[in-house]
Amino acid sequence: MSENINENEAQLIEAMSVAEDKTEYKATAGTPLATIQNIASKEEIIEAIRSVYDPELPVNVYDMGLIYDIKQESDGNVFIDMTLTAPGCPVAGILPAQVAEAVSLLEGVGVVEVKIIWEPAWTIDRMTDEAKAMLDLF
Repeated sequence: MSENINENEAQLIEAMSVAEDKTEYKATAGTPLATIQNIASKEEIIEAIRSVYDPELPVNVYDMGLIYDIKQESDGNVFIDMTLTAPGCPVAGILPAQVAEAVSLLEGVGVVEVKIIWEPAWTIDRMTDEAKAMLDLF
């Protein structure tokens, strides 16, 4: 089993070490709320984000530790900073849009902007214990 753990960890570390341009990605979804209403809770936003999975791993992007910040404004707009496991990640243009769309579907959410940031760099330590267990990293 420890061989499997080392192999999985080695694959993640290898994926993180790909050196490519750190292109800026930004995705927007939703529309401004017509009237101020009860805005979605942070817990509801997190649950919506948890519905988005990295297509190469059986772990959602929130538990992977890819979400760095969630800011809500009083008008229902939401701004999310997220990262990827590596700058060369092949789903860089897809995941931010999926996160924006998932959150924009919540009642009480207006415009959602998801921006990819690269600092601080993602590490395995950002993953939840549940995500590490799913990938046999314990």
